[in-house]
Amino acid sequence: MEAYLQDFLNMLLRWLHVIAAIAWIGESIYFVMLDNSLRPPRAAEDQRKGIFGEMWAVHGGGFYHNQKYATSPDKLPDDLHWSFWKAYTTWLSGFALFITLYLANPEFYLIDPAANWAWAANMTGWQANLVALLFLLGGWVIYNELCKRLSPNMERDGLLSVAVAVMMVLVAYLSTQIFAGRAAFLLTGAVMATAMSANVFFWIIPGQRRMVKAMKAGETPDPLDGKRGKQRSVHNTYFTLPVVLLMLSNHYSFMYSHEHAWLIMTLFIFAGALIRQFFVLMHAGSIKPAYPVAGVVLILLNVWIAAPSGGNAPAAGNDAAAMEAADTGPDLEQVHAIMDARCVQCHAQTPEHPGFTAAPAGVVLESSQQLLSQIAQIKQVVASGYMPLGNMTQMTDEEREAIAAWQAP
Repeated sequence: MEAYLQDFLNMLLRWLHVIAAIAWIGESIYFVMLDNSLRPPRAAEDQRKGIFGEMWAVHGGGFYHNQKYATSPDKLPDDLHWSFWKAYTTWLSGFALFITLYLANPEFYLIDPAANWAWAANMTGWQANLVALLFLLGGWVIYNELCKRLSPNMERDGLLSVAVAVMMVLVAYLSTQIFAGRAAFLLTGAVMATAMSANVFFWIIPGQRRMVKAMKAGETPDPLDGKRGKQRSVHNTYFTLPVVLLMLSNHYSFMYSHEHAWLIMTLFIFAGALIRQFFVLMHAGSIKPAYPVAGVVLILLNVWIAAPSGGNAPAAGNDAAAMEAADTGPDLEQVHAIMDARCVQCHAQTPEHPGFTAAPAGVVLESSQQLLSQIAQIKQVVASGYMPLGNMTQMTDEEREAIAAWQAP
């Protein structure tokens, strides 16, 4: 019952997270589109009022007229619309999910026993949790310091963009060296998502509140507040597509179980940013096909990098039966025996492992037909060492080699 209730809570949190994320991202993309679609006002009266730009639109059977002021309007209404709770709800629900799944089961989801760095492979559960939390905090601190030091007055945003791109390459690399593959992808996305929410919480909303307070007091708002809010909003819009991709990545083991997972992750991050750039420019009236083409090229490069090559399993030891199976190519019965011993505890219609109420990712490995229908995925995640999670069933190197040598009949 406890595992069932935990699964149900996980589902509800995930639903809330998706709802909040759709609302936040949708609103964010809309306002970026609106800002880039503004045109100088045509009416002389609007120009005298200080209107910076306007956009006419038709949607849902009605016409809309949006206007943006260059500085500030004569007065503000009491029902001024604010956009922040969607951002906060997205982050809080995502962090709650991270706690209930990853931090509650660090031995399964965070620790990679085959990590290249010995200290990472030998972390205890509480150590892995602490490192993961510091990883998130450190990502925000470094990103925020880059923004403050490289472009304090928002005048060197080009240099800042390069620095943030380099930072994300390092984050992708470090995450895959420290954490298990699926957690590495999620944590890299969480670093960006944390920066996005923190931008709203620490910079965008406080700056807007200072601007509103100054206007109501009859004072001129500090223009830096507006510029800084715009800068952080722009960063958020380029983070959006990569974050969505990384949050979906846990369904696709070919990404996070690959030996060059950090490179695959990096290329997807850049591809997402390039595709987003196309839409940003399009809304500003400039069509630049080179951006989505470059993004597609990076995606195709990932297709080539991640393509299965038959791969080599870990070096063989002294398990005679598994060695013989690997040398001759195991038959279905031998593979079935390995799956029964090492995998079916979780990947069953009714798992025996107390941490699961249903087969993880819906993958059931009880029958021969189920094994044959998922041969490619089984070979990949087993030979790479990603499965079993944390090697909790003690699958041997020889068994992995046998799985790698298994051929479909």
